[in-house]
Amino acid sequence: MKIEHIAFNVADPVAMAEWYCRHCGFRIVRHLPQPAQTHFLADADATVLEIYCNPPEQVPAYREMNPLLFHLALASENPAEDAQRLIRAGATLVEEARLPDGSQLIMLRDPWGVALQLCRRASPLLRRP
Repeated sequence: MKIEHIAFNVADPVAMAEWYCRHCGFRIVRHLPQPAQTHFLADADATVLEIYCNPPEQVPAYREMNPLLFHLALASENPAEDAQRLIRAGATLVEEARLPDGSQLIMLRDPWGVALQLCRRASPLLRRP
Protein backbone atom coordinates (compact mmCIF):
# COMPACT_ATOMS: atom_id res chain seq x y z
CA MET A 1 0.00 0.00 0.00
CA LYS A 2 0.93 3.64 -0.33
CA ILE A 3 -0.58 6.91 0.78
CA GLU A 4 -3.41 8.13 -1.48
CA HIS A 5 -3.93 11.43 0.33
CA ILE A 6 -3.72 13.16 3.71
CA ALA A 7 -6.78 15.17 4.78
CA PHE A 8 -7.21 18.40 6.75
CA ASN A 9 -10.51 19.80 8.02
CA VAL A 10 -10.09 23.59 7.76
CA ALA A 11 -12.32 26.64 8.11
CA ASP A 12 -11.68 28.13 4.65
CA PRO A 13 -10.68 25.45 2.11
CA VAL A 14 -11.17 27.75 -0.89
CA ALA A 15 -8.68 30.38 0.32
CA MET A 16 -6.31 27.76 1.72
CA ALA A 17 -6.22 25.83 -1.58
CA GLU A 18 -5.48 29.04 -3.47
CA TRP A 19 -2.67 29.97 -1.04
CA TYR A 20 -0.97 26.57 -1.21
CA CYS A 21 -1.20 26.56 -5.00
CA ARG A 22 0.11 30.10 -5.36
CA HIS A 23 2.87 29.98 -2.74
CA CYS A 24 3.88 26.32 -2.30
CA GLY A 25 3.65 24.92 -5.81
CA PHE A 26 0.63 22.67 -5.37
CA ARG A 27 -2.03 22.28 -8.06
CA ILE A 28 -5.71 21.43 -7.70
CA VAL A 29 -6.36 17.98 -9.15
CA ARG A 30 -9.99 17.72 -8.06
CA HIS A 31 -12.54 20.13 -6.59
CA LEU A 32 -15.89 19.05 -5.17
CA PRO A 33 -17.73 22.30 -4.38
CA GLN A 34 -20.62 20.98 -2.31
CA PRO A 35 -21.14 20.48 0.51
CA ALA A 36 -17.64 20.88 1.99
CA GLN A 37 -15.61 22.74 -0.68
CA THR A 38 -13.29 19.75 -0.94
CA HIS A 39 -10.02 20.40 -2.76
CA PHE A 40 -7.44 17.75 -3.62
CA LEU A 41 -4.02 19.38 -4.05
CA ALA A 42 -0.98 17.61 -5.52
CA ASP A 43 2.67 18.53 -5.33
CA ALA A 44 5.20 17.85 -8.10
CA ASP A 45 5.67 14.24 -6.93
CA ALA A 46 1.87 13.65 -6.87
CA THR A 47 1.57 13.57 -3.08
CA VAL A 48 -2.02 14.64 -2.46
CA LEU A 49 -3.52 16.76 0.31
CA GLU A 50 -7.28 16.97 0.77
CA ILE A 51 -8.61 20.14 2.36
CA TYR A 52 -12.27 20.60 3.16
CA CYS A 53 -14.65 21.98 5.80
CA ASN A 54 -16.73 19.12 7.19
CA PRO A 55 -17.98 19.27 9.82
CA PRO A 56 -17.45 23.00 10.24
CA GLU A 57 -17.91 22.90 14.02
CA GLN A 58 -15.01 20.45 14.36
CA VAL A 59 -12.17 22.30 12.65
CA PRO A 60 -9.13 21.70 14.87
CA ALA A 61 -7.61 24.68 16.66
CA TYR A 62 -4.42 24.40 14.61
CA ARG A 63 -3.05 27.73 15.84
CA GLU A 64 -3.22 26.49 19.45
CA MET A 65 -1.50 23.15 18.78
CA ASN A 66 2.17 22.68 19.47
CA PRO A 67 3.71 22.35 15.98
CA LEU A 68 5.37 19.10 17.05
CA LEU A 69 1.93 17.54 17.54
CA PHE A 70 0.95 18.12 13.92
CA HIS A 71 2.65 19.81 10.99
CA LEU A 72 2.97 19.63 7.22
CA ALA A 73 6.62 19.32 6.18
CA LEU A 74 7.76 20.44 2.74
CA ALA A 75 11.19 19.82 1.25
CA SER A 76 12.94 23.07 0.36
CA GLU A 77 16.23 23.71 -1.41
CA ASN A 78 16.47 27.08 0.36
CA PRO A 79 14.36 27.16 3.54
CA ALA A 80 15.42 30.68 4.56
CA GLU A 81 14.45 32.16 1.19
CA ASP A 82 11.20 30.18 1.02
CA ALA A 83 10.33 31.14 4.60
CA GLN A 84 10.74 34.86 3.83
CA ARG A 85 8.57 34.51 0.71
CA LEU A 86 5.85 32.68 2.67
CA ILE A 87 6.00 35.23 5.51
CA ARG A 88 5.42 37.99 2.94
CA ALA A 89 2.38 35.95 1.80
CA GLY A 90 0.90 35.77 5.33
CA ALA A 91 2.71 32.95 7.13
CA THR A 92 4.32 33.53 10.53
CA LEU A 93 7.66 32.30 11.83
CA VAL A 94 7.61 29.87 14.76
CA GLU A 95 11.26 28.75 14.99
CA GLU A 96 14.37 27.78 13.08
CA ALA A 97 16.63 24.83 13.80
CA ARG A 98 19.88 23.47 12.45
CA LEU A 99 20.48 19.85 13.34
CA PRO A 100 23.92 18.42 14.12
CA ASP A 101 23.92 16.58 10.76
CA GLY A 102 23.58 19.91 8.90
CA SER A 103 19.84 19.70 8.21
CA GLN A 104 17.91 22.97 8.33
CA LEU A 105 14.30 23.11 9.56
CA ILE A 106 12.12 26.22 9.69
CA MET A 107 8.72 25.99 11.33
CA LEU A 108 6.06 28.46 10.21
CA ARG A 109 2.31 28.76 10.55
CA ASP A 110 0.27 29.30 7.42
CA PRO A 111 -2.36 32.08 7.52
CA TRP A 112 -4.88 29.60 9.06
CA GLY A 113 -2.55 28.50 11.85
CA VAL A 114 -1.53 25.13 10.41
CA ALA A 115 2.11 24.37 11.25
CA LEU A 116 4.21 24.27 8.08
CA GLN A 117 7.81 23.05 8.27
CA LEU A 118 10.37 23.76 5.57
CA CYS A 119 13.08 21.08 5.47
CA ARG A 120 16.46 20.88 3.85
CA ARG A 121 17.91 17.54 4.92
CA ALA A 122 21.63 16.87 4.93
CA SER A 123 20.68 13.38 3.75
CA PRO A 124 17.28 13.06 2.00
CA LEU A 125 14.72 10.80 3.66
CA LEU A 126 14.13 9.08 0.30
CA ARG A 127 16.16 8.86 -2.84
CA ARG A 128 13.96 9.61 -5.88
CA PRO A 129 14.55 7.42 -8.94
